[in-house]
Amino acid sequence: MGIKRIFITIRNFLFSNVNKQFLIFVFFLFLSGIFWLVITLNETYEKDIKIPVRVVGIPKNVVLTSVPVDTVRATIRDKGWVMMVYLYTDRLGTIQIPFKIYDRGRGTGVVGTNDLKRMIEQRMELSSKVTAVKPDHLEFSYNNGECRRVPVRWAGRVIPDQLYFISNVEYLPDSVEIYASKEKLDSIRAVYTEALNFVNFRDSLTIDCQLAHIPDVKVVPDRVQIRFYTDVLTEETISNVPIHCLNLPKGKVLRTFPRYAKVHFVAGVSQIRALRADDFKVVADYREITESHKEKCNLYLREVPRGVSHAVLDTKQVDYLIEDE
Repeated sequence: MGIKRIFITIRNFLFSNVNKQFLIFVFFLFLSGIFWLVITLNETYEKDIKIPVRVVGIPKNVVLTSVPVDTVRATIRDKGWVMMVYLYTDRLGTIQIPFKIYDRGRGTGVVGTNDLKRMIEQRMELSSKVTAVKPDHLEFSYNNGECRRVPVRWAGRVIPDQLYFISNVEYLPDSVEIYASKEKLDSIRAVYTEALNFVNFRDSLTIDCQLAHIPDVKVVPDRVQIRFYTDVLTEETISNVPIHCLNLPKGKVLRTFPRYAKVHFVAGVSQIRALRADDFKVVADYREITESHKEKCNLYLREVPRGVSHAVLDTKQVDYLIEDE
């Protein structure tokens, strides 16, 4: 009984005089929309449509070394309803380029404009016309599996905050395999990352980054993780650095006063804890001493540990005495 009453209420509402006029208006509006759509879709349009592309039939011993173009942009002209099919369905599919047909036999292959157009037109309606294709041709390069392992290096701008410096850089992986022609394999010494841009950081920084593209070279893997370790810069002085004598003849002994040198330098806090006096090399030159006949001999700082900067001697001249053994 309740359902019948609801049905009667809805019927009386829909078929009242006011609502009858509204329903008629909606009907004719819908009908005019249909006519407009038919007329619009019957007109001729020209649209750019992206079509996937891939090289097929690659022999097992062949490695593509170029970055393959995965799509082409075809400008197609036809009626609107046909263009709707191309735009919103998989009617055109994927263009498959047979490796053997377009292989030049010299490590390269080329698909010309006419061949690209023909491949696209084979998938279209007879009424459709291709007016342009971008790119106008496709190229690919390959080798027969020759590869080489090279180290990874970072490139760009990585600058920590003031009073901090990069104490170590760690790569994961630290090297990659490259596939290319023999000439390129012989010329490439390292593969660099895309330009990095990180500044004013204090804590260790970890970055997942893409390796820079090298034309006609395939890099495996093409992404790496880099970790930049930071340390605090501080000034330090180390004493008791031994003084060595260069070009000293047998039977001669050089004695300096003082016997040891003092070195001022800048380094990271963690590195300073591990430094020893023997890590620095201070020398005097016997030949220079005998030729100059001066009362004092010159000291030279010849070697400093890696990571140490702004290293200078506290004293660059000392008294000396040359004795026989």
